[in-house]
Amino acid sequence: MSADEPTPTQPPAHIRTRLDAWIAHSSNVIAWLVFIAMAISVFEVIMRYIFDSPTSWVHETTVMLIAVIFTLGGPVALARDKHIRVRLIYDWVSPRTRRWLDVFNSAVILLFGIGFSYAAWTMVSNAFFNPAGQWQLERSGTSWNPPFPALTKFFILLAVTLMTVQALLHLIQTLRTPASPATLEISPEEEL
Repeated sequence: MSADEPTPTQPPAHIRTRLDAWIAHSSNVIAWLVFIAMAISVFEVIMRYIFDSPTSWVHETTVMLIAVIFTLGGPVALARDKHIRVRLIYDWVSPRTRRWLDVFNSAVILLFGIGFSYAAWTMVSNAFFNPAGQWQLERSGTSWNPPFPALTKFFILLAVTLMTVQALLHLIQTLRTPASPATLEISPEEEL
């Protein structure tokens, strides 16, 4: 392992804020949802084809777990600075221009995040309350009928809200950085 590579106890050098460090650290726990989804899928195959006793809950549970992983992937990618970008222009320009491109990028993400957060809030409120305003979680409508649609929509709201806060923190940090958009390294003592 080289000196530049992070150890399991140190965050990667591109982590910019404490929130990013917390999200990156939490992603190690969230990643286990893939294993859980795989394990219950194997359980379903065994129950269906060996014991001729299929389940009614595995498919919906697996879809919900994978949806949660997918939605939380956005904040994790933003925290680790692994989101998709075209670096053709970015690598060609001066550090000062890169700083303004970073400001523009963070501002655009922030604006989209605010819009998506509002849309997700509307979606969650419709999924958590019936038209009369009473608490009633939206359900799948199957024979098992879990409240997974409402929970999935909540995780969408959580993910876009996290990304909005991340974009705001990144924008503030970029505006405070003088000429070079160097990222903040967080020491292991500061890690959550």
